[in-house]
Amino acid sequence: MNRITPVVLCGGGGTRLWPRSRSARPKPFLPLLDDGGTLFAATLARCADRSHFAPPLIVAGAAHLPFVQQETDGIEGARVIVEPTMRNTAAAIALAAHLLPRDAVILVCPSDHFIADVSAFRNAVAKAARLAGEGWLVAFGITPDEPETGYGYIRQGEPLGEGFHIASFVEKPDRARAETFLADGGYSWNGGLFAFRAGAFLDELATHRPQMAACVEQAVTGGSTEGAAFHPQREAFERIAAESVDYAVMENTRKAAMVRVDMGWSDIGNWKALHAARGHDAAGNTVRGNAELVDCRNVMVDSDGPRISVIGLEDVIVVVDGDDILVTSAAGAQQVGKLKGPSSQ
Repeated sequence: MNRITPVVLCGGGGTRLWPRSRSARPKPFLPLLDDGGTLFAATLARCADRSHFAPPLIVAGAAHLPFVQQETDGIEGARVIVEPTMRNTAAAIALAAHLLPRDAVILVCPSDHFIADVSAFRNAVAKAARLAGEGWLVAFGITPDEPETGYGYIRQGEPLGEGFHIASFVEKPDRARAETFLADGGYSWNGGLFAFRAGAFLDELATHRPQMAACVEQAVTGGSTEGAAFHPQREAFERIAAESVDYAVMENTRKAAMVRVDMGWSDIGNWKALHAARGHDAAGNTVRGNAELVDCRNVMVDSDGPRISVIGLEDVIVVVDGDDILVTSAAGAQQVGKLKGPSSQ
């Protein structure tokens, strides 16, 4: 089988990890991990074995191009598609698919996810690539370990080779429904990772979203290349309605398949998730910067300057970035993106 092409998606408004993350520098490009690296760099590293993976094709906005170029400096063959405007994942993937041979197997990788078990990830990629080579559009179903309400779910159907048919995609559930999913055992988190042939994806897009498919094709045909960067034609691309790959293609195709994988995955969608991904002490506390914790449990402090002192609290997160301070309960961390202050944009 030909090498798999990682298509790395960079985007987002930088609001869910405010105040550390901003629209000018969202979470893929921040040193959030314990090793001091970025989530984007870790994504590239997982796909660095050239015996299995082709050089990455990265989709990013112009504002983030300097960060992409910095991280890919020295990666031979890496290319960047510079989106003229954000139009969600379906259009971004279609751009990449147009720049690859129709029989190329694409691995769609969000650039801001954490994966603890890289070996399990690569094993799942191999299984997904084999199904993709047979014409299936493959989603990665993350084995759930808690009744999470912040993720969509995939309900698995009948066995299919090393994977399963997809019975249905399920919207983010409430707590009670998520608990039934966990007890059932036939549901997985939708991690936003996919594998398929470039041509198979474009064919399905043309079937289910013909206007989008036509606009993407026009944007590619009218685009231009500067070094390792490809610039789609703005006018055609701006006519596209923003839609996720799930809604545009995966929920409509009859060729949807999945592989299940337990790989210590998190989308680092909020400060609580980042706390879980970082190392912590015996009491569950995590500290970055100048801080002192007394009689605390499951407290996270991340300060870039002022000393922070916390006494007698549990399940609390404190973040200081310059003049901006965030204090939230762990349970409230999902609400950070709803803040309306000008510094959160």
